[in-house]
Amino acid sequence: MSLSIVEILEKKGPMTDIDLLKDLRSNFGEVSFRELNRELMKLELAGILRVSRLTKGKRQVELTGKKSIID
Repeated sequence: MSLSIVEILEKKGPMTDIDLLKDLRSNFGEVSFRELNRELMKLELAGILRVSRLTKGKRQVELTGKKSIID
């Protein structure tokens, strides 16, 4: 799923976590918000993307521009 997140962000650019979840659900079926958060945390710790808070309950997800091998 990590690779799909990066591919979606490369294609569409920065987006909210809610929109990202909708795109992932169209590709993978039922994906929980908890699963998305786990993958976002892995990618953020690897320095591949950045998650920032927009408003209460809404976050922006964007690539950092660094390329790395994803597990």
